[in-house]
Amino acid sequence: MAKYEIKDGVGIIPEGTTEIVESAFENCTELTSVVIPDSVTEIQWKAFAGCKHLASVIIPDSVTTIAGYAFQFCYELTSIVIPSSVTEIEDGAFHCCTGLTNIGFHDGVKIIGGFCGCEGLTSINIPSSVTSITEGAFQNCTSLTSIVIPDSVTKIGRCAFANCKGLTNIVIPDSVTEIGPDAFSGCIGLTNFVIPNSVTKIGEGAFSGCTGLTEIIIPKSVLMMERNIIKGCTNLTSIVVEEGNPNYDSRENCNAIIETRSCALVAGCATTVIPDGVTIIERLAFSHCTNLANIAIPDGVTKIGRMAFAGCEHLTSVAIPNSVTIIEDYAFSECTSLSSITIPDSVTEIGSYIFHVCKSLISASVLSPVTTLDLTFDACTALESVTLGIGIKKFKDTFYGCTSLKTINVPAKKADYYKKRLPEELHSLIVELPVEKKAKKK
Repeated sequence: MAKYEIKDGVGIIPEGTTEIVESAFENCTELTSVVIPDSVTEIQWKAFAGCKHLASVIIPDSVTTIAGYAFQFCYELTSIVIPSSVTEIEDGAFHCCTGLTNIGFHDGVKIIGGFCGCEGLTSINIPSSVTSITEGAFQNCTSLTSIVIPDSVTKIGRCAFANCKGLTNIVIPDSVTEIGPDAFSGCIGLTNFVIPNSVTKIGEGAFSGCTGLTEIIIPKSVLMMERNIIKGCTNLTSIVVEEGNPNYDSRENCNAIIETRSCALVAGCATTVIPDGVTIIERLAFSHCTNLANIAIPDGVTKIGRMAFAGCEHLTSVAIPNSVTIIEDYAFSECTSLSSITIPDSVTEIGSYIFHVCKSLISASVLSPVTTLDLTFDACTALESVTLGIGIKKFKDTFYGCTSLKTINVPAKKADYYKKRLPEELHSLIVELPVEKKAKKK
């Protein structure tokens, strides 16, 4: 540890020291307090990480930077004062300081990160000098119930408040222009959230898993939304896009977010009615919408995206229209209440694991002449009967784990065709359907 020493639990740093170097006191479990001289300007990466009995530290107003993970796992640290000289608190600086209950900020700090996993924090007042709350800044601060964000903040970073389960209310000032991916994901206590008209971008999963939210309003200022912003918001019943938004709409009071130019539905909820004119159901659009019981997909939809309905465990029926040509990977995976399904002959492309773990699925029809069925019915343990159309060329573990499968219906005179393509252990299940009689001309 070179010029540093510990006497009776006290860390001693010589006067004139300008930086506390990387890992200087890392894992010094005998350290209980430290005196940092006012010559120090930087506390480097992991300088005090793992000092689990460190209970007292005074940061002088000479320090300008507290580097990443500098005080990580200092479990007995209960209070810290950040002087006005500090301009940046880097990611993870106080990571998992679970005993920390009080943070005193002074004006001066501009970028805040680093309090992820501080489970003892109940409230925070962020100073008006802060412009950015960075990635994971207060993630997993599960006791945090309130926070004041000043109108100097312009960006809330990725996972900034993720899994702050005790957070019941937060006001976002109209200075904020960007809400990052997963910024508030898992904030199950939030029942109301107002997105100000200053916000122009919302990242993927920004509000995912906020099960207390019942409504969300997207202001007309929002020009870009990444996918999956409301995944797992199981009690959401109202989705509104303000009129005048140039890129998104919720036409016909459909309770969904539609990308206006492409007519792609990007996010829905249990009360969504897909309007005519929608051509794409985007990836993750209804993912883990557990209260969705049924959905009508209108004619005109050509594509159902990856995981579009994945995890909709109460979805009992869905009719895929003849306009659909593409169904991507995992589109209906884990729809555990779905009992039957028909893929029409309009579909030319089917991804993998489409009905993965649809454990109530009893019957299914694949009428389209797709090239390959790849793990299509993987782990569909209740599946008894499948009807295939003409021309399916390859089967890749299509019926893996289908322990109840009894019948594979194929078109008349196509038994030999499918015996050449299906595994030998399934040949005994193949049943040719009778030749369809053509209607007599009147």
